[in-house]
Amino acid sequence: MTPTAPSSSAKKKQKNGKGPKPTDGKGPKVTEAYRIRINEILERFRTSEDDVYTFEADLSNQERRFVHETCRKMGMKSKSSGHGNQRRLSLYKNKKKVDTTKEKENLTSFTFSEEARGVLQNLFTQYPPDDQDLGDEIVAKHRRRTENLRYNRDDIFNRPLMCQGEIAKKVGSLASRVKKSPDLRQITEERAKLPIASFRDVITSTVESNQVVLISGETGCGKTTQVPQFLLDDRWGKRESCKIVCTQPRRISATSVAERISCERGENIGESVGYKIRLESKGGRHSSIVFCTNGVLLRVLVSKGTGRLKAVSPKTPPRDDVSDITHIIVDEIHERDRNSDFMLAILRDMLPSYPELRLVLMSATLDAERFSQYFGGSPIIRVPGFTYPVKAFYLEDVLSILKGAESNHLDCTSEDTTAEQFELTEEYRIALDEAINLAWSNDEFESLLDLVSSEGTPKIFNYQHSLSGITPLMVFAGKGRVGDVCMLLSFGADYHLRANDGTTALELAERENQEEAADIIRNHMEKVPSNSEEEKELLNKYLSTSNPELVDVVLIEQLLRKICMDSTDGAILVFLPGWDDINKVRERLCTSPFFKDSSKYIISALHSMVPSEEQKKVFRQSPPGCRKIVLSTNIAETAITINDVVYVIDSGRMKEKSYDPYDNVSTLQTSWVSKASAKQREGRAGRCQPGICYHLYSKLRAASLADFQVPEIKRTPIEELCLQAKLLEPNCKIEDFLSKTLDPPVFETIRNAMIVLQDIGALSVDGELTDLGEKLGALPVHPLISKMLLFSILLKCLDPALTLACAANYRDPFTLPMLPNEKKRAAAAKSELALLSGGNSDQLAVIAAFECWKNAKNKVQEKQFCSEYFVSSGTMSMLSRMRKQLQNELLRHGFIPEDVSSCNLNAHDPGILRAVLVSGLYPMVARLRPALRNTRRFVETAGGDKVRLHPHSSNFKLSFMKSSDRPLIMYDEITRGDGGMHIRNCSVTGPLPLLLWATEIVVAPVNDTDDGDDDESDYEDTDEDQIDEDKTEMQNKSGAQSGNKIMSSPDNAVKIVVDRWLSFESTALDVAQIYCLRERLSSAILSKVICPRKVLPPFLGASMHAIACVLSYDGLSGVSLQSEPVDAVTSIVNATEINQSTPRGTEMMGQDSNRFLKSLMYSHTRRNTPSNLPTNIPPPYVLTTNSNGLPFVNSGGALRGSGIVGPLAPMGDSTKRQRGN
Repeated sequence: MTPTAPSSSAKKKQKNGKGPKPTDGKGPKVTEAYRIRINEILERFRTSEDDVYTFEADLSNQERRFVHETCRKMGMKSKSSGHGNQRRLSLYKNKKKVDTTKEKENLTSFTFSEEARGVLQNLFTQYPPDDQDLGDEIVAKHRRRTENLRYNRDDIFNRPLMCQGEIAKKVGSLASRVKKSPDLRQITEERAKLPIASFRDVITSTVESNQVVLISGETGCGKTTQVPQFLLDDRWGKRESCKIVCTQPRRISATSVAERISCERGENIGESVGYKIRLESKGGRHSSIVFCTNGVLLRVLVSKGTGRLKAVSPKTPPRDDVSDITHIIVDEIHERDRNSDFMLAILRDMLPSYPELRLVLMSATLDAERFSQYFGGSPIIRVPGFTYPVKAFYLEDVLSILKGAESNHLDCTSEDTTAEQFELTEEYRIALDEAINLAWSNDEFESLLDLVSSEGTPKIFNYQHSLSGITPLMVFAGKGRVGDVCMLLSFGADYHLRANDGTTALELAERENQEEAADIIRNHMEKVPSNSEEEKELLNKYLSTSNPELVDVVLIEQLLRKICMDSTDGAILVFLPGWDDINKVRERLCTSPFFKDSSKYIISALHSMVPSEEQKKVFRQSPPGCRKIVLSTNIAETAITINDVVYVIDSGRMKEKSYDPYDNVSTLQTSWVSKASAKQREGRAGRCQPGICYHLYSKLRAASLADFQVPEIKRTPIEELCLQAKLLEPNCKIEDFLSKTLDPPVFETIRNAMIVLQDIGALSVDGELTDLGEKLGALPVHPLISKMLLFSILLKCLDPALTLACAANYRDPFTLPMLPNEKKRAAAAKSELALLSGGNSDQLAVIAAFECWKNAKNKVQEKQFCSEYFVSSGTMSMLSRMRKQLQNELLRHGFIPEDVSSCNLNAHDPGILRAVLVSGLYPMVARLRPALRNTRRFVETAGGDKVRLHPHSSNFKLSFMKSSDRPLIMYDEITRGDGGMHIRNCSVTGPLPLLLWATEIVVAPVNDTDDGDDDESDYEDTDEDQIDEDKTEMQNKSGAQSGNKIMSSPDNAVKIVVDRWLSFESTALDVAQIYCLRERLSSAILSKVICPRKVLPPFLGASMHAIACVLSYDGLSGVSLQSEPVDAVTSIVNATEINQSTPRGTEMMGQDSNRFLKSLMYSHTRRNTPSNLPTNIPPPYVLTTNSNGLPFVNSGGALRGSGIVGPLAPMGDSTKRQRGN
């Protein structure tokens, strides 16, 4: 049965059936209710098992247009069919299809250069191919004598070794410091005033008697800094040592909270309180409180292998580092990051084995009930916060305010939020607080009823409790006092008011299962109009001419002007989706006659890519007579606090990085915020005094918002989590383990992650953990990055790989300027940096930028370099620290020696460098398509997608001659945004690194056009099983015969097909040598993984040296590119091109670079190609063959199993070889 879609209430025919063009910026003219309903339908369809959804034939042109546009953003296809009244619109899921058309094009040619041929002749003469090339033989040979590695274990999670006397001494020392220091005494007094201070005994006693406890406390109540100290002081008071591990979702939170608690105890960070974040730590075993990120604790739990360390009995728990932890506090669980959800699933399983362990979960929202149920009904302690009242306006209110420009809209507001509160005497406030407490806690309602009845004014019945924010209406609704609810509603009580935890009277009644009271409030809300007819008319008129999906810059400017005209004090915080919107609003304000005076208005931006000096302006108090306006993304919701904000403008939109498992692409689109986020934004206005929040969306839209943001585990790729699940429970299926999480990811997400892990050899074909996978999971970076690091060590190119690994794990170091002319200069600067590493690469531009920054810092030129090349000094400093810590991790695991200079001999070779980059990005490979006139450039992926290059990429203007080879592009991710799919960071590469690293390669005749799909018409009446057997037998025979023929002579021209979609032309000899190099590369990595401290066997050591030399000679061969010149006015460098087959050495780097950069980069580098290799072309080399007469070239990639040589070699689903992150 076809579902029925909402129809238009007013169908107006248009002459142009296509409606207005999408470029008008206003979008389809449809009602907001229709937009909300359509989004709900599309979301349900996308997650359903249906392949087609058809609307009824009653949609207007504008409604169809809106559906078409929304489908495109969501990655679905839509099509209208039929005519007139029978015209219907159908939706289709975007099924991936491999392009199997017989495209007639010149194959990209690849042959080894004369220098490379000499290297390979030398290698295979000394070490001919034989059975020792098999990776399985390497594993079997070394497994029995694998080193018993002793890592330098980190003891920061071990319990301090303190006797009762030492603990008593610490307690006395703390008391003495407080007594002597006036600052500490003041801090202690401030701590005692926090709302959570009165809950100290309740918290400690509840934690002692329950293994899991939830604390629900509003922002500002003090739970993050005080609960760990409550538990520590309680244990020390009993003269018992403890190890309290506190997790935070962000690095900056973990470090800043640890420093704050150290300050409150009068200590230096690293003493009683320490922290450990990824690749950085302070403190040790002596630290009783340790803060860390969720990811760090997750690795501790996984490394202990709770699946392998089972307790003998409940009374004898396993002995490991986890057993030393007495308390685990997981803070901000409402943020639902993927590590937190995964970690909670592990903790829930392991708690029975650790009966002495106490788990404290802390949240700032009312979602605590769900977590309590997840842990079997654990007790919840609710702690009120303290914020000043905030008056909320919505779009219809804002339009009315702006229409009455001559009146001061803050007059009535101040009466509601300031004067009204302070007109109540202190005696009345105390009496109301006490009456509300008695009614809510003891069911004693007389006092509250007397106060409400005696003074029937809004000041009384809308009074909000000084700590909890609860009103009399909320009390009566939550207790089911139906008559009293009716009385207050008749008085005009405001049912929109929210308590400090965000609850309204209706929501409180629903939570307490008071259905009759809830129905009364609902009926009252329906009968009482939410706004006047004039407001409705204004709203409908506005929505008919504006697109609510876009940020209205003009409306924001008008509202800012109105606020500034009606008031003089208080900073204004504007929440915007992303950088583009921040720029648009800023440019609008800077060109406005009203705001352009910088002595009256300071306009600052808060964004992760804004230079740190610019961000610091946000926190500075503005001088007298000057107003501060802050334009920010959702980073200002919880991560930071601007103390002087009084007014908040909430656009209701945010840029959300997500992941579509059905298309296997990342998505970066503007979406509506959740109710929880809207509440957080509103609360920013009530930090220092009563404030006002303007939500630039209607009350209808506000009611339709999701309660919470989608959990991260459901909207990100999960390769790391899948690998950790297998490390934790080797005998458990990954999907079974992830099903234990609070909100399990969909199967497609798990399947996509497993394909990536199988491609890199971390998992076997049947999903079992491999030796390589165990090592990749041990390093604190993504498995793909771990694999790249191992490869770089073998190729002696570690230093740039460390930079790439840390940048991928942290952020891009380039800043985003605001002014148009600076944007052009920044693009030219990035291109110039990329030239230092050979050009045409965003990733290599980061490497060059770090190298130049490091040398500039040594020469006291850091400021000049960062300014001229738009580089963030703070980001570079973080990358430098992360590199050192990651290098220490590699040293700890035995992969590198103390002196790493031998691991960096090839760090400046462009061919080797790009091969290392390919190893970290594969299977994210695409091919550049020729640019058509007046169209943007795009690349084609394995799944047949046509993807644009992002304007911020240094390859945005990359092009090539149609007659030449189509260049290969390696990229980090495909992102689907509001403008379609694009690639932001990518690098051009030659075919050789891909041929060495690809999952599978197949050999076929040059003129073969078989796409692998045989005609099955002859088997129509045959049993399907028999068909498969017959086809398999025929393919094996055909493959063997074809292989014998095409590989019979070294000079035969052959076609190499990579992952069944990329084709290259080469010779039989070159292909055979590539196969052998692939197997030896695989064996070398396996040997390094199993015996990291041992020297490679001689034949593998020689093979890796040969691979490095060949990559140095031919790593960039087969590429012919040109970059369109940058605007001559802003260009820093000239356009460059990569020659087709010239071997690249270090001397090629730095061409066209200015002298300043040359002084900072590669001042003492040279080629590392050995001088004793023969340079003459060797005679044809005859390879040994296997039993089928084929060359012994057992395929399968550098890291995993084998394949079949022939035109029909089996492989996985190549359309799924794109990952979203």
